[in-house]
Amino acid sequence: MGERVKCDEHGVVLVIVLSNMGMGLGNVVMRKALDGGINHMVIATYRLAVSALFLSPFALLFERKSRPKLTLTVLCQHFLSGLLGATLVQYFGLLGLTYTSATVTCALFSILPAFTFILALLSRIETLDLKSKAGIAKVVGTHVCISGALLLTFYKGLPISNLRSESEVNGTDSHPMKNKAHNKWLLGCLFNIVADIVLSLWMLFQTKITVTFPCKYSSTVLMSIFATFQCALLSLIETRDIKGWILRDKFDIFAVIYAGVVGQGIATVATTWCIKKRGPLFTSLFTPVMLMSASLFDVVILRRQMYLSSIIGSGIVVVGLYVYLWGQFQDPKDVPSEPTGKLEPPEPINHGSVQLFIE
Repeated sequence: MGERVKCDEHGVVLVIVLSNMGMGLGNVVMRKALDGGINHMVIATYRLAVSALFLSPFALLFERKSRPKLTLTVLCQHFLSGLLGATLVQYFGLLGLTYTSATVTCALFSILPAFTFILALLSRIETLDLKSKAGIAKVVGTHVCISGALLLTFYKGLPISNLRSESEVNGTDSHPMKNKAHNKWLLGCLFNIVADIVLSLWMLFQTKITVTFPCKYSSTVLMSIFATFQCALLSLIETRDIKGWILRDKFDIFAVIYAGVVGQGIATVATTWCIKKRGPLFTSLFTPVMLMSASLFDVVILRRQMYLSSIIGSGIVVVGLYVYLWGQFQDPKDVPSEPTGKLEPPEPINHGSVQLFIE
């Protein structure tokens, strides 16, 4: 049984790390699509619609017998879940991404553990014992992660690559502090922080939904359907030009499909599963992984210059992550109990490429 618990722990960590890497790449491709002039809420609407279509077969196949009845309460819960976890996060997050960059957006999202930690303490979902080594390690690890993210965002340092971005090749610079929108850079950071707070609220709210409606695929489908209509309504308020809804560029189509399948669908299922297993605070702490992957993909895909701060900041984030994980595993109340097999059968953990789809 002890090996079973350790396997479960490793499975949760692996799933949340891979999903954050996928979201990091998703932010990069979305930024490139936004550079083409597509309205950010149009992208959000398509992204959520693709997510609902992609996950519907899995919900029908794996949860058709175990799914609770869709009562008015359940529908209202998922309407609010879609508003918090998708619509508002997409609105403010993509708007912030438009004014900054994928790296800056993911860096600011790395502050998510701090907001989640504070809100979890206020709502009494989490407790903290500052007299224990585990409690101190959690606080120190969280602050170190945030410090690394802020260093990566606000300090450049020396360039360590000879890459030139597409904008530099064309004679322009897309860096938010040097182009025409540099005065909106701080506004973009503010939008990202608002999206961060809303996402923290969603994680705490999702903790309750996983208890009353423990079907991660069906829950994500319902959330995506509601959020699709919400985003479509917001996009129609901003612009009613039908031409803005037509995607002609192949990369834009790829960006929407990838963001819908991986960045929204799989990532939300993985996040919901990890919240159910280890709680919202533990899950939120892995957002720095999204930052590091976005920094790497920013260089590879968008050909942006990499600076010394990217290496130093990412290293600090990793150190903080390990410190927090040590505290998490040392805290007796955070160690998952071994399944007895009497009240509920143990859930098989499947490793490999299909672990997100089989529970």
